[in-house]
Amino acid sequence: MRIGIDARYIYDHFPGIGRYVASLLYALSALDHNHTLVVLINPQLPNTRHDLKALHTRSSVEVVATRIKPFSLEEQIALPRLVRQLNLDVLHSPYYVKPYTRLSCPNVVTIYDLIGRRFPKTLSQRGRWLYRLSMGLAVRSSQAIITISENAREDIAFVYRLPREQVAVTPLAADPRFTPQTTEVIETVREIYGLPEHYLLYLGSNKPHKNLERLIRAWERVTQEGANANTQLLIAGHYDPHYPETRQMVAERGLSNSVMFIANVAEHDLPALYSGALAFVFPSYYEGFGLPPLEAMACGTPVLCAYASSLPEVVGNAALTFDPYNFIEQAEELRRIPA
Repeated sequence: MRIGIDARYIYDHFPGIGRYVASLLYALSALDHNHTLVVLINPQLPNTRHDLKALHTRSSVEVVATRIKPFSLEEQIALPRLVRQLNLDVLHSPYYVKPYTRLSCPNVVTIYDLIGRRFPKTLSQRGRWLYRLSMGLAVRSSQAIITISENAREDIAFVYRLPREQVAVTPLAADPRFTPQTTEVIETVREIYGLPEHYLLYLGSNKPHKNLERLIRAWERVTQEGANANTQLLIAGHYDPHYPETRQMVAERGLSNSVMFIANVAEHDLPALYSGALAFVFPSYYEGFGLPPLEAMACGTPVLCAYASSLPEVVGNAALTFDPYNFIEQAEELRRIPA
């Protein structure tokens, strides 16, 4: 079979999805099979996180460069034409914004979550309309759906009235590089980013469902009581300027000395960032899966996370959990971390 994988989403606008697609490609290309993976990329899009050069050396991979951009009208017209030209037997779309008609082969789509349906107020009125339209078209134009947790499958099946068996669950896994790092490696990364000696770590975006404002309120409560005086809260990960509330809150409450922000940590530095933390905290109230807590545990770092959506599936009984809507309860759990 000629299996098409739309890897145009491996670029800086999609940090999480880009990692998912890149990891999937390298894992599939390492398997012993008789299929050809036809990988569609757009080399003009900025990609500072993932090196795809090795894909060109894999015997089972055929890399096809295209100028078609995600979210473009051209995607609906030129991409189906390219699929026909490449004689694909199936196309995997790793995002719900994809070609909805004219495909000459079956289409499989990955849907990670239904945040826009479960929490519509996180989107503008226009954004809600576009989300509902695009997601509905994606579901109805795909012959199969992949998602990443049982919780996400239940959401998708319920909202779109689908048989559960039509939605396949493929849970995520931490990359093998996420292991406890040596003191020397941790110290090197600490110097690169100017990290404090003692820190609690959050890693992820600053979008509303990540619940960072309650985390800030919980940390403020802890510091006001004199606990963890020698520890800083480190908020790392992709920064979306559309949501400046967290940084504004830290400045307005005078927490700049106890809260530190680092945007866009290099992928190869993440294991050391996790390993150097006293603990990893993840207050999100909705996740399709929630990979960072799993990566932190793989690095030997204690995890505190919200008891919500898919996160109990991810951490099992190996983490401290809390009500994501109760910042006082979050503060109580944060106090349990020894400085």
